[in-house]
Amino acid sequence: MTELRLNAYHIMWLFVFFDLPVTTKKEMKAASLFRKNLEKDGFSMMQFSVYIRHCASKESMDVHVKRVKALLPESGKVSILCVTDKQFGNIYNFWGKPKSMSKSKIEKKYISEPIQLEIF
Repeated sequence: MTELRLNAYHIMWLFVFFDLPVTTKKEMKAASLFRKNLEKDGFSMMQFSVYIRHCASKESMDVHVKRVKALLPESGKVSILCVTDKQFGNIYNFWGKPKSMSKSKIEKKYISEPIQLEIF
């Protein structure tokens, strides 16, 4: 059972992408509250308006998807993407362009491990 549970195809990552209006004070407050609630639920900011969360299983992922749905503001667009840990391992992250970077050499950088420790 443990082998299946910790398999890279069973561990999930949730991405929450959002574009929320912030033209009025009410909209700004709603957008800020949405971000704060994502952070309370264990999400980390990957980029502005892109938050990620590690989930140890598909069942855990389903719980957090339901929580995000419950947090949705009245207006704006929110998208949720679920990927396996194996798929997430293929992500390329770049922090600026290295001076000696050629087109044939693309350096693969990884996001550090999740901030939150989950105990089974």
